[in-house]
Amino acid sequence: MESVSGRYVIAFNGEIYNHMRLRDALQRESRVVASWRGHSDTETLLVGFDTWGIEDTLRRAIGMFAMAVWDREQRTLTLARDRLGEKPLYYGWQGHGAQAVFLFGSELSALRRHPAFAAEINRDALALYMRHNCIGGEHSIYSGIRKLLPGQLLTLSTARPEPVIETWWSGAAVAEHGVANPFNGSPDEAVDVLAELLRDAVGQQMIADVPLGAFLSGGIDSSSVVALMQAQSSRPVKTFSIGFHEDGYNEAEHAKAVARHLGTDHTELYVTPEQAMAVIPRLPTLYCEPFADSSQIPTFLVSQLARQHVTVSLSGDAGDELFCGYTRYQMTAGWWRQISLLPQPLRRMAAGVIRSISPYAWDKLGGALALARLGDKLHKGAALLNCRSVAELYQGFVSHWPDPADVVLQATEPASVLAGAVPSLPGLGGVERMMALDMLSYLPDDILVKVDRAAMGVSLETRVPFLDHRVVEFAWSLPLDYKLRGGVTKWPLRQILYRHVPCELIERPKMGFGIPIDTWLRGSLRDWAEDLLDESRIRAEGFFNPEPIRRKWAEHLSGRRNWQYHLWDVLMFQAWLEHQRD
Repeated sequence: MESVSGRYVIAFNGEIYNHMRLRDALQRESRVVASWRGHSDTETLLVGFDTWGIEDTLRRAIGMFAMAVWDREQRTLTLARDRLGEKPLYYGWQGHGAQAVFLFGSELSALRRHPAFAAEINRDALALYMRHNCIGGEHSIYSGIRKLLPGQLLTLSTARPEPVIETWWSGAAVAEHGVANPFNGSPDEAVDVLAELLRDAVGQQMIADVPLGAFLSGGIDSSSVVALMQAQSSRPVKTFSIGFHEDGYNEAEHAKAVARHLGTDHTELYVTPEQAMAVIPRLPTLYCEPFADSSQIPTFLVSQLARQHVTVSLSGDAGDELFCGYTRYQMTAGWWRQISLLPQPLRRMAAGVIRSISPYAWDKLGGALALARLGDKLHKGAALLNCRSVAELYQGFVSHWPDPADVVLQATEPASVLAGAVPSLPGLGGVERMMALDMLSYLPDDILVKVDRAAMGVSLETRVPFLDHRVVEFAWSLPLDYKLRGGVTKWPLRQILYRHVPCELIERPKMGFGIPIDTWLRGSLRDWAEDLLDESRIRAEGFFNPEPIRRKWAEHLSGRRNWQYHLWDVLMFQAWLEHQRD
């Protein structure tokens, strides 16, 4: 779309939730608005650029987006990405000399269509993927192609072809500022302020000219979003959940109870293993680079279910990162307090003793004590005893392959937010530091990628009210003991939710959005996996050292170890690679 002045041309992917409020401001301030040509947020952005400039307009905007703006007057290209990284944006030079072209887009598959695209696998990025089941930060699976980071602006011009990157909003700076300038009201006052911010964020994201609903798992985050939606809606909100017949993976009954209490128009689908496994061949088409968070499967299924009824769906993502919801934060901090008291030689000795006993033998002991997978947990714990800081310990806890460069041939694992390029984050304690690192890495690189690509694969738009930057900034100003209060996680969110839903419908152990991949790999998926993990195939492709992969595969099949996450990383890369050749 072209601006009224003719100066700016924009390609825009996303949604600006407060664009009508921006229009009111522009109507008062702008000299270029005689009349609006339409009702789109894209037009609002362009008038904002003409009036305030690009960066100032972005600072006023509340939304999710990736955009490219050509300034005809300055002959400058600007790429911009939203604050928290809800929408993706890839870019890079391809080709050589006079034939070189600068490519950009929201999907790598779009860049691949250009004849200059080299499609050379970035082995270093593959090593990063093997550690975290996703390719994080600025890296992509292809050499020469990068991701614009959340909150960044990139500019280049015909006079200066090297991209210049600036940060227009920084999650790290927000965390540091919030901790240094804490909210000085009481816990109850904090709940009231947060409730009003969330009410407004949810209300803005409910504005749509197409059918709208919400994902509902029955947990605190999604239930809070749905409760605030229903409180502002004159008719039942459409809610969606999926269930599994396996007890350890099923939250559908909890979601149904919350929906019944709130009076939503609820739809649920109980998924069979066959239905879930039927999604697997589609995964390489949904994710344009390797991605191995296995909850991608139920995420796709609930998106597919929702799309049968609505075009836009709100979700409760980011509540854990902002309000201290993950139990691993407390667990890691507690572990560090204990092991940091021991001298490193003693820690090395203890690790050696643990590793000298096989996981299978530990599991037999664990069975007698009713402790599941004791051997896996102790062996992973032993590998972490030599950590020198809580950040290093946390990286170990959230890693899959601990030494991915030993598995990926000719690779050097690049620095990341969790190792080698860790932000300083002055003033943040151990738990706050882990929350911040997750907001900067796990959230944009895994959670938001998973939801956005799965939903877009069925033409469903997802919106995340917790990522309204006003909510994010206020959340970081809350003292940690407001979020983790008396051992209760997400305390302020719970207090808001309890205004709408009885606590007995919510209070239960946290359950991940998972599926029994470990069992499927030994059963229905075994032949599929065996084909992708074939030793001669792996050697011929030349990306992996097959020995550790085949060893883990054999141990998994025997039932002695559960290597589902490590194997899923390899399988998703292999499936993606196979799809690229089709």
